[in-house]
Amino acid sequence: MIYLAQSDTTAGLLSQDKARLNALKGRAKDKPCVITVASLCVLKGFARVPKAHKALVRRAKKTSFIYPNGLCLRCVKDARHAKFLASFEGGWAYSTSANEHGKDFDINWAKSVADEIFDADILSQGKSSAIFKLGKKSIKKIR
Repeated sequence: MIYLAQSDTTAGLLSQDKARLNALKGRAKDKPCVITVASLCVLKGFARVPKAHKALVRRAKKTSFIYPNGLCLRCVKDARHAKFLASFEGGWAYSTSANEHGKDFDINWAKSVADEIFDADILSQGKSSAIFKLGKKSIKKIR
């Protein structure tokens, strides 16, 4: 099931099926996607936050982190979107911007590929999340 929703950053496609998301966008099936989670408790089930970065991860807004295990996760602070994510089994979903690979946001395309649309009246393109790669003590800005 593919959902179109306004995330905490931009209009996005969400699903627990990464291969289907990538196929819709015209990307390689194994290309990584950001995993958005509804809470820090859910995040702990995917990755261990290095001790040196715990406060940063806890306080971060609209920021995704690549953890030492290779997964890219963003904990959503926006209450409306977090509630939506909590409705998924496990409280998480793969998330990607609602546009074809390499193209600008097109609301008509996004609506045509989504199985369900949430918050249709507030869908808009916004700035994508910043991405940082976390090491045990180091941090590197990716986007």
